[in-house]
Amino acid sequence: MVKDAFSKKDKILKSHSTSIKTRLRVLYCYVIPLLTHASETWIISSEMEKRLKAAEMWFLRHMFRIYWTSHTSNVEVVGRVGCQQNLIRAELGFTNGQNK
Repeated sequence: MVKDAFSKKDKILKSHSTSIKTRLRVLYCYVIPLLTHASETWIISSEMEKRLKAAEMWFLRHMFRIYWTSHTSNVEVVGRVGCQQNLIRAELGFTNGQNK
């Protein structure tokens, strides 16, 4: 469902003519809310946290066409994009690994 929402905004999210800032805003406005829907009722286990991080990295890698075959680390991807890592954690209301 979330990947479907990503693919619907594919032209904007993968466009090189659109600024990085705009693409990230579209991602965190239209796609991430579907992923974090009703998150205030979730009990976040370490497994769930890993899955959320993986989803965020999947979105960023696809937006900026950084394929797994290039063996680029997540830290490098975040550095190229120029955003904070774990923005989904911020969306869920985490600070220092704790739920608010």
